Amino acid sequence: GAEGSTLMSYFSKNQIQALKPKITFSTLRDLQCPVLQSNDLQGKPEESCSTEELFEWLGAVLNQVSLDNKSSSFLSTYCCPEPNTVVEKAFLCTITGFIIPEKIIQLLEQLCCYFGEPKLAYWLTLTVHGFADSPVSWRENEHGFHKGGENLYNFVIFRNLDYWLQMAVGAHDDCPP
Repeated sequence: GAEGSTLMSYFSKNQIQALKPKITFSTLRDLQCPVLQSNDLQGKPEESCSTEELFEWLGAVLNQVSLDNKSSSFLSTYCCPEPNTVVEKAFLCTITGFIIPEKIIQLLEQLCCYFGEPKLAYWLTLTVHGFADSPVSWRENEHGFHKGGENLYNFVIFRNLDYWLQMAVGAHDDCPP
């Protein structure tokens, strides 16, 4: 009754803005990128990098960690895995908010259009993070926060539309389906 309508008016006034996703764009210049082959998940010395190396590299890029392995850096001495190539311009788009699965599928489809003309990219990625303190993760099971609250998956899509799907969960969580 009255309590329900009071709650509705509260949420309509105070929460609607919070539900609008925040979008930020940035351009990364002269970015060292791992060389990938869609049919080679393990990577080959001097030919391509593995899925694990890509995942680690992506974490560094998304967290804006320097890739130049300077010994004077207190934050990180990480460097891009070998073999790699320097990309003159890479685009990073971050969307923060509550995003429904249908929108993620839409985003994937739009990203695949990027492989049309001009064919600039060999591959691209879409990473979807659940909130670290989300109450559930995979399979509607309780999400164990413990240390890091890992709860994410990552698509790597190649120009020929092959793709990799990488998933990460915390040690106390159920594995993804």
